[in-house]
Amino acid sequence: MSRERLVMSPAALLSGLLAAMVLIVAALLPQPAGAQQPLRIVFVGDSLTAGLGVGPGEGYVERLQAMLGKEGLPVEAVNAGVSGDTTAGGLSRLDWSVPDGTDGVVLALGGNDALRGIPVAETRANLAAAIESLQARNIPVLLAGILSPPNMGSEYEQAFNAIHGELAQQYDTAFYPFLLDGVAAEAALNQADGMHPNADGMAVIAERMLPVLAAFTRSLRQNTGG
Repeated sequence: MSRERLVMSPAALLSGLLAAMVLIVAALLPQPAGAQQPLRIVFVGDSLTAGLGVGPGEGYVERLQAMLGKEGLPVEAVNAGVSGDTTAGGLSRLDWSVPDGTDGVVLALGGNDALRGIPVAETRANLAAAIESLQARNIPVLLAGILSPPNMGSEYEQAFNAIHGELAQQYDTAFYPFLLDGVAAEAALNQADGMHPNADGMAVIAERMLPVLAAFTRSLRQNTGG
């Protein structure tokens, strides 16, 4: 190659400088909402969260991820639901269910405690310990409540039904009062066992929970500076 071909013309040099400036300015400009890094939200729960009996993408966790994305709130919704889990089980696996880098947790446990008649004080202590553990790691919590079935007796029912709301107030967490709001006891929205939502029931859970989870997600985004 001749010496002359190695020399860049003034016009080419100017064009290269302008291209470089455009790239630098573009990198400094705020990115559109759609380009934001998804927040990682882990849903710690039991069979209701795991989506027992419904198909892929039909559980409320997966539906909420899609719905939040459409609202410009990209999240990676990690389903850490385990069928049959109690609050004690959820607490025992909390550290590995919620890895470092998690931006927020939806804690949706307690249904199996009520079905088994586990003492209210024990359920409360397990949930309190889970919240304290997450808050010690600076991971915000959205506590999703559950209600006791009426066959446990009025005294147990009243005491159990107060747990989640009182803990949410005590620890200043985001709160969704009843995970099965609009679905419990609705035959058309539940599977044959009468306890686990079908695909339509999962859609109702997601729709009703969306406003609370969207507000929670926005607060997470503010906390991360995004």
